[in-house]
This record gives sequence, structure tokens and C-alpha cells, in this order.
Amino acid sequence: MQIHRSRHARGFTVLPNALLQDRRLSYTARGLLADLLSRPDGWREDGRHMADTSPQGRLAVAKALRELTAAGYYRVERVRRPDGTFVSESHVYDTPHTAYATAQVVPVAVLPGSGRSANGARDSHPVKDRGKEPTLPARRVALGGRRETPPAPLSPALTEAAAVLHTVTSAEPRLRLGAAEAMTLAPLVEPWLERGLGPRDLGFALLGGLPERVHSASALLRDRLTRKLPPAVEPAAVSSRPRRYECSACARPAPYEGICRTCSGANTAPPDAVDERARTAARGRALVRAALSDRHPRPLAGARA
Repeated sequence: MQIHRSRHARGFTVLPNALLQDRRLSYTARGLLADLLSRPDGWREDGRHMADTSPQGRLAVAKALRELTAAGYYRVERVRRPDGTFVSESHVYDTPHTAYATAQVVPVAVLPGSGRSANGARDSHPVKDRGKEPTLPARRVALGGRRETPPAPLSPALTEAAAVLHTVTSAEPRLRLGAAEAMTLAPLVEPWLERGLGPRDLGFALLGGLPERVHSASALLRDRLTRKLPPAVEPAAVSSRPRRYECSACARPAPYEGICRTCSGANTAPPDAVDERARTAARGRALVRAALSDRHPRPLAGARA
């Protein structure tokens, strides 16, 4: 691996490598020890406050303090004041304090020192090259002399989906997401937008019936986006009914385009039958108009007479 160090002028702490590489301690204990050694002398803080202001819980912090006490890096003394009260004073060491350690120092541990390593052993201390320019992860060069490929730009569809999800969940404190979480869930929001569903539909699906305490907003939204996705709407089937036309001469409905059989003279019905149907239709229209105007109320059954 490559180690990238920055040049610091202020706000840094020098720690011995034997402390950071002490494999008797867990990574939590070593991180807690580095945090304590970065504080100024006279710093006031207890284990509960350290646990409440870090991702680790109180049990993990208490276990790490016990590890540091057993290794000789940390101890607590009860001091009696002149007024008779007792207070606790904590002492933190950057090298194991053997007088208070319950375990012996590992024989292979290398004590802090200066100078360049002569044999390049594993436990030897590296020396910083002060003439080397500080490097950043963005300028790191991959194997083979090629620069690392930058991440591909996000598609506009995913960006729009993340923005819609952020708009829907921002009104609910229990479902607030970060930018990285919104971009992770954007592929699940994109099918909703493709099916014509908007922020209102997403709000009904995601914000309804929330529990009092949401432990993982990302997991809850992922489940609801997947489980409540409406099915895709199938295209409407083409109707198999024949198209209706109108006669170009009399505007009557006809099953084909052009003029009807009556206008073309192909109607084989006798003239008397045609006249009788016309008189019946006229008589029926007169009865309907009279019934609607209530001037001469008559039964509509007379239309068939």
C-alpha cells in the first residue's frame, strides 16, 4: 500500500508508532487512546460523554478503557481534596506505564526512537521524507503508470429521481436522507417516474403508516419503493368493431364508405313500405314533442299504432 501524508503546520499530534501498532489493543481502544492524547492537558471528559458523542456505545467505550488500563496506557486515581471530598483524576500515557499495567509489554514492541532504519525490519520506524511533496488521494496513480479512471457522470434521469425522492422525504424528519443515500435509491424511484407517477403518488406510498421510530430510513424506503411499485399499464387493445361511416348524400349511418343503398337506388323495399315508415316516424316525433311540452299528454305507446 502507499502512504499519503500531508504537511501540517498546526493542529496535529505526534504519536509513537508502538502505540498505534500495539496489536494487544483493539482498533477501538487505539482510536480512543489517540483521541485522548490529542486533547490538551486538563481536558475534562468522562466515558459517558465520549460514548454519547461517538458511534460506539457505552459498553464499547468502557471495554476500550479497560483494555487501555490493562496495557498501562490509562489509569484513574481517587484524590482527596482538603475539604474531605474525593475526585477522580485520569492519566493518559503515550507509552505503557509498567508501574500500573496489569500485563507486560510485548518483548517485540519497539520503543519510540529517531533515525532511519538500518535493516528495514517490519517493526522499524519509517522516517518521513521532508522533501517529498504531499499527495492527495485524487492525485494517486494506479499500477502501470495510468491515472485512475474518474467516476462516470450521473445520468439526468437518476439525478431527477434523487431530487424527487429528496423532495418527498424532506418533510418527514424520520425519513431524511443524505445525498449519497438518495442517489443509491434513485434507481428504485426511476420506474415510478417512467410510469407517470409523481411526488404525490410517492408521498402516499412512502409516508403513510410510518412507525414511531425508524431505525433505518434507507432500508424502509427501499422496501416500500420495491413492494408498492404499481404494475405497468398495458397499452389498450385495438377495438375489433367495424368502423361506422355516414352516407355522403343523406348523412345516415352506413356500414361502408360512400352513399347508402337507398340513395343509390339499390333499396329493394317497395315505395309503399318506405312511405309507411316515414309516416310512422313523423307521428312518433309529434307524440314525443307533445309529451315533452305537456300540452297534450298522451301515452307514447300510440307511436306504434
